[in-house]
Amino acid sequence: MHAHDATCFSPPAGTPCHDDDHPHEECAVFGIWNAKDAAALTALGLHALQHRGQEAAGIVSYDTQFHSHRGLGLVGDVFNDPRVMATLKGDRAIGHNRYATTGATLLRNVQPLFAEFAFGGLAVAHNGNLTNSETLRKELIRRGCLFQSTMDTEVFVHLIATSLYATVEDRLIDALKRVTGAYSLVVLHKDALMGVRDPMGVRPLVLGRLPGEEGSDGSWVLASETCGLDIIGAEYVRDVEAGELVIIDKNGIRSLRPFGETKPHFCVFEYIYFARPDSVLEGLPVYGVRKQIGHELALESGVDADVVVPVPDSGVPSAMGYAEASGIPFELGIIRNHYVGRTFIEPTDQIRNLGVKMKHSPNRPALDGKRVILVDDSIVRGTTSRKIVDMVRAAGAKEVHMRISSPPTKHSCFYGIDTPERSHLLAANHDLAKMAELIGVDSLAFISLDGLYRAMGHESRTAYRERYCDACFTGDYPIPLIDHDREFGEGTA
Repeated sequence: MHAHDATCFSPPAGTPCHDDDHPHEECAVFGIWNAKDAAALTALGLHALQHRGQEAAGIVSYDTQFHSHRGLGLVGDVFNDPRVMATLKGDRAIGHNRYATTGATLLRNVQPLFAEFAFGGLAVAHNGNLTNSETLRKELIRRGCLFQSTMDTEVFVHLIATSLYATVEDRLIDALKRVTGAYSLVVLHKDALMGVRDPMGVRPLVLGRLPGEEGSDGSWVLASETCGLDIIGAEYVRDVEAGELVIIDKNGIRSLRPFGETKPHFCVFEYIYFARPDSVLEGLPVYGVRKQIGHELALESGVDADVVVPVPDSGVPSAMGYAEASGIPFELGIIRNHYVGRTFIEPTDQIRNLGVKMKHSPNRPALDGKRVILVDDSIVRGTTSRKIVDMVRAAGAKEVHMRISSPPTKHSCFYGIDTPERSHLLAANHDLAKMAELIGVDSLAFISLDGLYRAMGHESRTAYRERYCDACFTGDYPIPLIDHDREFGEGTA
């Protein structure tokens, strides 16, 4: 057990400090084929997918040769210079937004990764996490491979390079069969754009079509979410299926199933928090699911109160659903400042404690003298929850009840989501009563696993557990944790 303070767990030394104390998605990917201004459209797509990663962004395009630009920061900062965009020529491109879960935030760790092979150039962008990347990396280094980054994405590049197959397609399939983990990939070489999801389809990838001018075949688009299609006016065609490889070239589009029959286990947390509310994933509208979670939460754990207040922005749809089902008025009792970047102030303890006020401000007239139900999407360490509860009480709230639109996060994610180790997860170390005491609320409740599955249109988890990955709640990991098990021994996740 690591040391913790009186109210909640503090991050381990050397861990990046995430003031909002939420899990963080690893990355977003985007690809487009046969489009005028392909790089500019890719930048727009990445802008819509900014919520999936804010550390860095990159684009690789192709005309008669490959062009690349990568940088640290937000998409609007990395691609705000027309001179940069003018260098990214060609009618095909892939792009990537990065949130660092493996590898430090250094320029050499920014994707897409590009390499020259015997067959020509190849660019790769990856969302997710390989659970055998360290095992493969050690093996590849023994074979003489030189790694330029600390990302598991580079494992794909070396596996493709060392494959004995002749075609790019077969080399990629050979590499895919060597890796284990959760991933969506977009791959660009001079003759094709390819997209692939891991055999269980844990991470999302959608296929879209941008209508062309008269006489044109139009453009094919790959994106992590449908909101990446919407921003450029592309029509949603379908989700790339679990274990599917789509290949887009001058002859159109074709599909391969290199893994044979697979059992999908889509990440359930995409619906709770990661995806943008206006996206549709695996046929379900994210906004509708979140509202329905709020309905279920109200039915399961209703309490007498005067107002339902979301913790913005991720708690808003569930709070709306809770208010509808309970008949208690919905109020914006907390206002979020959307223009908070990285603080230039030295992060002393005093300043760090004020950090929540930089992002959230109480709307005192909506809270003063009221019994308040706060709705949020998750509790990870509990640090921010405690600060928000204190802030709401300081604004005059008589009672504060917290309702969470996910089950308790009791296990770490190894599939591309940045969560702390178990010793720093509040729900892994305390029962409900102790958690309520630590974050300072009058009552605390999480949606049940069955309630979550009902919100997604299923009778219960038992009836549909094979369809989703919910390992962060249950510890039921569908993909082997090869590196982790070798380091810590079986059964310690």
